Amino acid sequence: MTAATKAPPARRLSRKNILLFLALLGPGIITANVDNDAGGITTYSLAGAQYGYSLLWMLLPTTISLVVVQEMCARMGAVTGKGLSDLIRESFGLRTTFYIMIALFLTNLGNTVSEFAGIAAGMEIFGISKFISVPIAALLVWLLIVKGSYRIVERVFLVACVVYLAYPLAAFFADVPWGEVALAAVTPSFRADGGYVAMMIGLVGTTIAPWMQFYQQAAVVEKGITAEKYGYTRLDVIVGCVFAVAVALFIVVACAASIHVQGLTVETAADAARALEPLVGRYASWLFAVGLINASLFAAGVLPLSTAYYICEAMGWELGIDKDFRKAPQFFWLFTISIILGALTILVPGMPLLAVMYLSQVVNGVVLPFVLILMLLLINDKRLMGAYVNGPAFNTVAWVTVAALIGLTALMTLDTVWPGAIGRLVGLVAG
Repeated sequence: MTAATKAPPARRLSRKNILLFLALLGPGIITANVDNDAGGITTYSLAGAQYGYSLLWMLLPTTISLVVVQEMCARMGAVTGKGLSDLIRESFGLRTTFYIMIALFLTNLGNTVSEFAGIAAGMEIFGISKFISVPIAALLVWLLIVKGSYRIVERVFLVACVVYLAYPLAAFFADVPWGEVALAAVTPSFRADGGYVAMMIGLVGTTIAPWMQFYQQAAVVEKGITAEKYGYTRLDVIVGCVFAVAVALFIVVACAASIHVQGLTVETAADAARALEPLVGRYASWLFAVGLINASLFAAGVLPLSTAYYICEAMGWELGIDKDFRKAPQFFWLFTISIILGALTILVPGMPLLAVMYLSQVVNGVVLPFVLILMLLLINDKRLMGAYVNGPAFNTVAWVTVAALIGLTALMTLDTVWPGAIGRLVGLVAG
């Protein structure tokens, strides 16, 4: 048989593969990019505004960790056909699951509050009060999830990802010294103060948030992805993670090239947006506001949804967007309560919106190691995963991530209890 006769089947196979990938597209890209939410945008903006380019080096190892962690949970979902909460309950018992669920519920509630803080802050740039914007946003998000199907919700979320292109545009319009950016991206640096360490934890926590593992694994299971089709989902995960961190890089760079260089302080989201005006004009603040509102609405749907997923999985209750209140009452009530509590908290007078968005990400970084330890024990269980257990490289990356976060949390706690302790500790080690 000649090469010419073989060519058409190869083209058909290639076309089939592309269509299959597009059909399976979603869980990886949605999960990774939802994490560029209000808390993420705030954390990246503050990192650039306060520390310039000095924290850019963290994005490369964080990207590697993000890919490894998200690939692990997607693989577990495809191989076992079960969500992460399900597996934790079956393997570690109800008591461990209960404590993990309580911690995750409170963490995710804080994240949900931060999303409505982002909506409020973004709309305030356009002069719209939070007492108008937050209730309307909460209602829209609730209707989308409760009245929509999984397919509709997924398509809305995928379209929303496109708005993140606003951030690369803002960075390219600014006067950025790209040589300095490239050098900072590969040059590790450290400052012996609690604020810098907290920002490091926040950067990891906002990029690899604990809710992501539960949501993505649940989404893989609900979409019916199996081990045979997992190769396409792995590509979906990698593309989503790289795109999400690329957006994060542009946010840091844009704020470092404008806010940090001008020596401005950032106390509200409006400050971060308006600081770009001298360099890019009034359209920069509009881009920032639209991006913040989009990201917040995007995540305000997914975060409460992830809460409902992992708690219902853990308790063995019915779950799924394609069901309704009658068939899955606990699932939809958990989602509804999370939306209501998140929105009402932001309506409290005097609520510091920027602080809420940032601190929720630091808490993510503190809680993450506990989730990762359970994931590593599960994915290395041959009775559960068979031939799909982790290899040495994945185990190394994941355990190093756990150790680094625990170490940074210990340093931050030490500096909180005894201010200046990190500086003295570094001095003793250097001496």
